[in-house]
Amino acid sequence: MADARMNRQVLLVSRPQSEASVDNFRLVETPLPPLEDGQVRVRNHFLSLDPYMRGRMNDTKSYAPPQPLDEVMIGGTAGEVIESRNPAFKAGDRVVGMFGWQEYGTSDGSGLRVVDTTHVPLSAYLGAAGMPGVTAWYGLNGIIEPKAGETVVVSAASGAVGSVVGQLAKAAGCRAVGIAGGEEKCRYVVETLGFDACVDYKAGRLYDDLKAAVPDGVDGYFENVGGEVLDAVFARMNAFGRIAVCGMISGYDGKPLPMKAPALILSQRLKVQGFIVSEHMDVWPRALKELGEGIASGKLKYRESIAQGIENAPQAFLGLLRGKNFGKQLVKLV
Repeated sequence: MADARMNRQVLLVSRPQSEASVDNFRLVETPLPPLEDGQVRVRNHFLSLDPYMRGRMNDTKSYAPPQPLDEVMIGGTAGEVIESRNPAFKAGDRVVGMFGWQEYGTSDGSGLRVVDTTHVPLSAYLGAAGMPGVTAWYGLNGIIEPKAGETVVVSAASGAVGSVVGQLAKAAGCRAVGIAGGEEKCRYVVETLGFDACVDYKAGRLYDDLKAAVPDGVDGYFENVGGEVLDAVFARMNAFGRIAVCGMISGYDGKPLPMKAPALILSQRLKVQGFIVSEHMDVWPRALKELGEGIASGKLKYRESIAQGIENAPQAFLGLLRGKNFGKQLVKLV
């Protein structure tokens, strides 16, 4: 059935020397081999683009091995089973997996999860009802441990992770304050997502605007950005505040990350904890259940930026690193 199909794939062919560029990637076409016993073939409908991918492009020590050169770039995918010789899957199943930057995925079924798209759109399983949502859920509940009446600040507040953090913090009875880039994103964070305030870091008054937005200081901070944003929030942290360090996107693309904060960790007795969500698989079922129910009921809101076609994945990814996306960045493959 699938022998004649060609699979378009994006490979990582070189490592960035500083900023990543489209030249680090190459689009290729490869024929799909016949399916073997125990295998399942998926037509990917959506590819997830995420900041962690920039770190995998480097050949440096990290929490995960680097992306091998001349292989399909890593990435989460959501699609439909089109052929199966595996009893656990049938044609028509909607599935989420890690097939990477390619139009078709073939595997023995390991790492594939069948999802219900009756009330939750397929694309959401790569965002608010997927890894980014669980990242938000764990960082907030597992590290910040919000209490009603506290103030929680979230950087990259309009993004796939930050938008969920703030909504969950509000549901826990907290004052939620976002930090985002530009008036449009800040308006969305307050008016659509329901945050209490949002600071536009591009306005040039980061510390003063943050101070005005958090008159009683900050009890919990969900960090996605690093750099001057982290310094500004550190200076407003209350004693015994908790900081969940999820990402440092401002330093991912070859830029240095200045940080003046360490002295405040001691003076304010802060808890600062980095985390990798894939190391906390025990919480995923509970988190995914709560997130899915929130989306299905309309209480948990999200936004997507969607690029069209696998050939546009590199450019969309570079835009993500520069903050050009609004919400979860996806590539539509069909």
